[in-house]
Amino acid sequence: MHKIKTLLLTCLLVLPAVAQADGASSLKNFYDKTHAMSASFHQIVTDKKGQKVQDVYGEMKLSRPNKFRWDYQKPYEQQIISDGKQVWLYDTELAQVTVRELSKALGASPASLLAGDGKLDENFKLVNAYRNDNLDWVSTNPKNKDTGFDKISLGFKADILQEMNLVDSFGHQTKIVFSNVVHNPVIEPKTFLFKPPKGVDVVGE
Repeated sequence: MHKIKTLLLTCLLVLPAVAQADGASSLKNFYDKTHAMSASFHQIVTDKKGQKVQDVYGEMKLSRPNKFRWDYQKPYEQQIISDGKQVWLYDTELAQVTVRELSKALGASPASLLAGDGKLDENFKLVNAYRNDNLDWVSTNPKNKDTGFDKISLGFKADILQEMNLVDSFGHQTKIVFSNVVHNPVIEPKTFLFKPPKGVDVVGE
């Protein structure tokens, strides 16, 4: 269960650049014009047989470059926070904090797209751009085969991010649906700071 709960840390943001088709254009516009974002999210993970193994809700915020936080609120509490230098994963149930250097935690992960520094084409290859369910989609493959993901797709509506779909090397599919999206909100810098609570174990590299 713990591996499932920490899936997002390994799989949070990612994407390529340039292309043709509306999905690719939406991705480029999103990346060029979005320096901050806040939203609610619903994340569903299914195994390769299509059985649901995770169903969680939460709130997310990001500020480029490389600052983000994902607050899981139900059915369990968990925080994933990047201050631009380190990524902190706080699991309240385990009373444990895991900290990693940002460069090692992101790379060609899904988090490198939404909050990355613009070097998308170095880590990802555009494989498809299409329209489905009234959304403009773009799909990419990580160039680094060690990322744990085979494909990452983003769905946009009027250049606003609505969904992310990820397929990992184990055949798990992660669907993240965003709502209450705010484009370029003003976010306090302290939002992306993390101080481990007293009494919790801190595990780092």
